[in-house]
Amino acid sequence: MSAALTAESLGLDSPSAMVQTDVLIIGAGLAGLSTALALPKSLNITILSKAALEICSSHYAQGGIAASLDKEDSVADHIADTLIAGAGLCEASNTSRILSAGQQAVQWLCEQGVPFTQIPQQDNAKPVTKLQTELQTTDLHLTREGGHGCRRVAHADDATGRHIMEALTIKAQNAANITILPYHEALSLLTNSANPNNQCQGAQVFDHNNQRQLTFYSHAVVLASGGLGQLFKRASAPNVCVGDGVMMAWQAGCRLANLEFIQFHPTGLAVADSSFLISEALRGEGGHLTCPQTGARFMLEIDERAELAPRDIVARAIAEQISNNGLGYVHLDVSHLPEQFLREHFPQIYQTLFNLGIDMTREPIPVAPTAHYSCGGVVTDANGVTDLIGLYAAGEVAYTGLHGANRLASNSLLECVVVGRNIAADLPRYLKALENLNHVTSYDHSNLLATAIWTAPTLKDIQTIKLPSSPTILFNSSHCDNDIVTNDHAGKIVTELKVLMTSYMGITRNAESLEQILIQIQQWQQWLEKIRLNQSSMGTLDGTITADELTLFQLARQLQLATLIIQSAYQRYESRGGHYRQDYPHLASTPRTSVIVPLSKLREADKTGSKEGGIDWLL
Repeated sequence: MSAALTAESLGLDSPSAMVQTDVLIIGAGLAGLSTALALPKSLNITILSKAALEICSSHYAQGGIAASLDKEDSVADHIADTLIAGAGLCEASNTSRILSAGQQAVQWLCEQGVPFTQIPQQDNAKPVTKLQTELQTTDLHLTREGGHGCRRVAHADDATGRHIMEALTIKAQNAANITILPYHEALSLLTNSANPNNQCQGAQVFDHNNQRQLTFYSHAVVLASGGLGQLFKRASAPNVCVGDGVMMAWQAGCRLANLEFIQFHPTGLAVADSSFLISEALRGEGGHLTCPQTGARFMLEIDERAELAPRDIVARAIAEQISNNGLGYVHLDVSHLPEQFLREHFPQIYQTLFNLGIDMTREPIPVAPTAHYSCGGVVTDANGVTDLIGLYAAGEVAYTGLHGANRLASNSLLECVVVGRNIAADLPRYLKALENLNHVTSYDHSNLLATAIWTAPTLKDIQTIKLPSSPTILFNSSHCDNDIVTNDHAGKIVTELKVLMTSYMGITRNAESLEQILIQIQQWQQWLEKIRLNQSSMGTLDGTITADELTLFQLARQLQLATLIIQSAYQRYESRGGHYRQDYPHLASTPRTSVIVPLSKLREADKTGSKEGGIDWLL
């Protein structure tokens, strides 16, 4: 908590609080903190964290941040590698803008006190503690990861995310204009939809500390809520990552894009239900993937880049090996690398494995793919601008087009910093224009000004995903049994949903399995309808919500999001990047971005009787 802003000064000590702040940031990960720290100090900023501050994907990132820092590297080469990994679906302009800012992003992180690993200095050389005004990139130790043509990943040992987040959190907590509120979960975005210049004005929030609902009003909102990995059984993301930010934006008027492209990290630790990742940097330093039964390397026959092929290729190869061997894992072997090197460069991985009885310097590591990253999300440009006036988005919740059909390793942390800083540069301009707009009384003039101050992102070569024409009305419950759904039952449904998503929406997919999971989701939604928590009331949150109702609200939103993801996968009749269809194994002739129109437009089409974009459910 900053010195200037406290719970009392924000009004949070009242029973039913309404809070005013200049900028509301939903999410305290790297994207959220980068935005907050780069914004002018004259702005009062409130950051919401759904749980404790360290419970975010950024904190658990191991590998590092990719940027063309080496003198033998170039931005053009970084862009080329990204476009190859993205399999034709990267947005070229945004990709170029984001990657071109790589050096500046790393320099900014160093200025915040991030202790990146450096090349050992000679005895007579002065230690380098941060990048200088003119980047001395040779001072940083760079590693290599899959899909990269050279070493370009700056890192802090093998716990880059933790080091970055610790440094930025300290900065934010010491900033007089920033207030961080842990255990405050955003439920829905506030909009003035009655105004023709619809804009985002804050959020409804559940305060878990005091079990109450709050209303936050702000001049601008930054959505940095993270991904949706926890829709799957095996996931690297913490349990707060259920895609709620994606759903809030969609319900408020934003398009979603490429939700079917869920990236699976090839090498999650395959011990019990562990969510621990074995960094791709181990393969970058020479690690081998081998068959547990024969000890033979199998990637040599799959791709000329072997273990350093892009993640989608490696994950599918591992999944096939697991299917054949029936063991549930393959081996990652680094025992041929120097022991001292492994201990020094991968201390966290070494110690974690050693505590589990695995000495990676002498024996192989059991690994299997795990859900890791959503390449799709809320449509934005490189400045984080969404379709909704006043709403920015950054990080995994957003779709800038940088990752295309398959994220290039370590581009995600870079995107968080660059887009976060771009938002911080653009947001004051928006606030100034908004202030001028509020002084205009002419309707026509204000409408023109609104267009001038906020330009929604554009997409080319799109495929609109067809959805039911009445998505806010749940299914007829005449065929349901008479059981009453309880919160315990809701927890069991969440567990079963994760199993189904992993089995049917995992590394490989086909029409039959996608139809099966849609049928099951429909039945669960019918059960929710039976207890009168229909999605229209749960989505708008006109009244307050209790802790018990929150559980069912969260479940309904996860089921709706899963439906959107599955429909996107069902209607992409090709295999590209992280989306592999067994019944459509080849590339389509034209790469198209799959787009889900905002919920509000579906409602309008339903009211007017238009069937555009609406289809029956697959039953």
